Order: sequence, then structure tokens, then C-alpha cells
Amino acid sequence: MKKFVVFALLLIAATAYAQKDMTVCHTSATDKFAVFASNKKFNRDHPSPIPYVHESTEGGKEIKIKTAGIEANAYFIEAKTKSNNWIFVFQEWWGLNDYIKREAENLYKDLGNVNVIALDMYDGKVATDPQTAGKFMQEFKQDRGNEIVKGALAFAGASAKVGTIGWCFGGGQSMQATLTAGRQAAACVIYYGQPEDNLDRLKTLNCDVLDIWPTQDKWINKDLTEKFEKNMKEAGKKLTVKSYDADHAFANPSNPKHNKDFTADAYKHTLNFFKARLK
Repeated sequence: MKKFVVFALLLIAATAYAQKDMTVCHTSATDKFAVFASNKKFNRDHPSPIPYVHESTEGGKEIKIKTAGIEANAYFIEAKTKSNNWIFVFQEWWGLNDYIKREAENLYKDLGNVNVIALDMYDGKVATDPQTAGKFMQEFKQDRGNEIVKGALAFAGASAKVGTIGWCFGGGQSMQATLTAGRQAAACVIYYGQPEDNLDRLKTLNCDVLDIWPTQDKWINKDLTEKFEKNMKEAGKKLTVKSYDADHAFANPSNPKHNKDFTADAYKHTLNFFKARLK
């Protein structure tokens, strides 16, 4: 009987270890990031955003996009003169809130004649506290996210040249959207987001990547960033890493750890990166 109990305990331990290993090593980039949402410290590092209501001065409007599933929501600002240059904007884990709409509008004004579309990856859900944001992020399915991006690509048209940008959860989605865009991808900007670590997928990248990385980030950390650099080099792709002595979400103005100077510098590099590739 004792031998049976010991064997059972060993079997349970081995199964638990295998499941843990599967979670960390064999899941998608999106799933790996979603695991963070179950960590209480990760939640504490994301204080609730300060309330903000955005009023567009550039004609930004809510639209619907056709997808393979239900219609997707988006915030769209159309170029004043017809243009094939597009920026796809991806939300933090809060959802498509008014801060993201403001970022979309800032990019629209500062880049010049481009179309900017902020995609709602949560299908209408917006969180105002970290617990709800974590729940939404864990419920997110990458297959649905890919369909939303495909719908946006169809909306933009076959001639569209697409730059992508996102923060936190959206940083990872920026990279996934670039992979989905294929030859239409022109530039990818990631702010402290989960990079793709599948070498075969990285080899299909069609554009350069700018990775904005805060060195105090305990989640998108040094090891992860260095692995990304190694993988991109092995894949034969160009990666530029801009590091800042700041913490995760430093570029979010609603975050108490927001760093205005670093945010301004990162934004300057972002604009230059897009302008050089969306001529």
C-alpha cells in the first residue's frame, strides 16, 4: 500500500511538472503573456488607469469591421488625402480605452498623411481595474485576434503598407499582427510586449522591428529580450532595441510610474522608425 501511495505521489508530481513545463515552454507567445495575469504582483504593477475621456479633433470615429466571426470594433482616423500607408494600433490589457484612442490620434497627427486604426481585441470589453483586465487578457484567444487583424487588412485593402504598434498585451499583438500581415507589413513597434520566440515564424517576418524595452521590467525582462535579439539575428531579421532605465508600462500616462522624458524619447524613435519605412 505504501509503495502504491509513493508511486501515486510521484506520478502527480511528474504530471504537475510536465504541465508547468508545457505552460512555460510549449505555449504560444500570447498564452505565455496571459500567464502573467494570474500573478498578483503583475496585477499590482498595473494600477487602475486614471479616468480620461477622449474627444477627437481629427475626425476619429468608431467603426465596425467584417471578420470571419462576429464584426470587430475599431477606432478609425482616415488620411486627409488618399494614402496606402496604415498604422494598426493595439491596446494595453485594459482594452480599447480612451487612452489608446488618444495615442492613435497622436500618431495620426505626428506622422502626417496616414490612416490609423486602433483595433478592439476584446470585442467591446474595457477594464478599469487590474483584476478585470487580467480576466479579459486570459479569456482572449489569439485565433480571434488574428481574424480581427485579417478583417482590418481587408478593410485597408491589398495595396496597404502596414505599420503596427502596441503596449504591454498590445506589444505582443503588434508582433502577431505583423506576422499575419505578411508582405503588407512595413514596420513593427513593440512597447514592453511579449515577442514571438518561434524561430520558424520569425523567419517569415517581412519588416524591421523596434523593441522599446524598460530595463526594470520584471516580466518582459533581460533574459527574454536577449533571447529575442538572438532569435531575430538567427532568423536574419533586423531588430532595434531601445532600452530605458524604467519599469513596465512607463509610457502609460495613467500609470504612477509614468516617465515623461523616457516616453517622449521613445515616441521620437517610434515616429522616426515609422517615417523611414512608410514613405
